[in-house]
Amino acid sequence: MNDSLPVLPLLPPPSGPYLIVGLGNPGREYAANRHNAGFMLLSRLAVRLGESFSRVESRALLAKASYQGRRLILAKPQAYMNASGSSVRSLLRFYKIPVENLLVAFDDVDLPLGTLRIRAEGGSSGQKGMQSIIEQLGSEAFPRLRIGIGRPPGRMEAADYVLQDFTKGERELLEPILDRAVDAVLTYVTDGLDKAMNLFNG
Repeated sequence: MNDSLPVLPLLPPPSGPYLIVGLGNPGREYAANRHNAGFMLLSRLAVRLGESFSRVESRALLAKASYQGRRLILAKPQAYMNASGSSVRSLLRFYKIPVENLLVAFDDVDLPLGTLRIRAEGGSSGQKGMQSIIEQLGSEAFPRLRIGIGRPPGRMEAADYVLQDFTKGERELLEPILDRAVDAVLTYVTDGLDKAMNLFNG
């Protein structure tokens, strides 16, 4: 007698356009900050897709692309981190994108540097940009990609730590992780969230 549990099929990716959001703070002085890991990922994703951030809509820098028949809208909100939600809500409404087709990428101090975590839903993990989006959408039920940046050393406050630039050593570790994060986003788009979680969480 075979008592093994049946293998459940992976859920297919949703249809329609996707809104991929990276969180960060606008301005050159913040560009290399740990808090801008989401922006860094979106920049790398745009390069992979052969596109650039050439327009501004709903207080966000946008790049539009297609990938294996899927329409992608890449967005970097420009209203500073703790007000990111209004841009995301406006873009979802304007492009008629269902919330399950929203993926938000952001830095997370609770994950070690070099770690990725993809989840279907959840809280803000204390990240103010995510908290703004949750408040504006009135829901936590949307996919997110957390990029680990590690805990601040000693007694340094997290708010100060995230606004510091990545060190040279950290940046060397971050480069391949951002490439892996791009792969995770594209897997989510083509093969669904379950497949992306199975392949890239860890």
